[in-house]
Amino acid sequence: MGIDTDSQQFIYIADCKNHRIVKCKFGQTDVEIIAGGNGKGNKIDQLNEPTDVIVDQKNKSLIICDQGNRRVILSSLQNPNDKQILIQNICGSRLTMNENGDLFVADFDKHVVKRWRKDEQGEERTIVAGGNGKGNQLNQLNRPSFVFVDREETIYVSDCLNQRVMKWMKNAQEGIVVAGGNGQGHGLNQLNSPEGLIVNEVGDIYVADCGNDRIMCWKYGLKQGEFVVAGNGKGNQPNQLSWPTGLSFDVENNLYVADLTNNRIQRFEIDQN
Repeated sequence: MGIDTDSQQFIYIADCKNHRIVKCKFGQTDVEIIAGGNGKGNKIDQLNEPTDVIVDQKNKSLIICDQGNRRVILSSLQNPNDKQILIQNICGSRLTMNENGDLFVADFDKHVVKRWRKDEQGEERTIVAGGNGKGNQLNQLNRPSFVFVDREETIYVSDCLNQRVMKWMKNAQEGIVVAGGNGQGHGLNQLNSPEGLIVNEVGDIYVADCGNDRIMCWKYGLKQGEFVVAGNGKGNQPNQLSWPTGLSFDVENNLYVADLTNNRIQRFEIDQN
């Protein structure tokens, strides 16, 4: 899920099982297909279970994690026929991009996060988190999902099956547990299959605590989190979620949540204080 930060506030959604990327505007029910939508497949105008999409404002394009085809695709917002494969042969779950235009992709099959600098060539890229096999040691990951990168190129990773969020400083050989890490559970110091991840400028961590159907915030340096959204059990009411995955903030600090098994996007006004 990506947010266009211009005045129109469009939301771009990876509609995974429909093999397409759609665009909608807050408050409207109609969606527009802007990538895929031509059946499941591996042609350049097709997608296969896309799992993530980000908006490249500078280049007026979308970057799509086409998971089923093991590739990442660049799709122009100005010319729908202008598409190209950026990365091949990667089992990517989620991706993000920093201010320099470098891509960071979580490869859940190999339990690593890799960086693609925009001026680099070739298939192999730099491992910036994990890379020591599947495991729960500080230098390992177990099915990494969402990735967040700050201005210092510190990597935050939802280490999904280790029930924790890890922080890897630039060029570090191992990470630091910054949320969860106390086993699978619903306590305030625990997570259950963490997914969506955002870190604000002061280091507070917002995480979609997927298996607990809630959104948590772990204030910088604290050992437990607090409720941000839900905590009212699984359901489809406005104050409930069902397997939340993606998170995104808009320019007004409204929080958008991909509420997966409710097949909806929810928007919440968050008190940043």
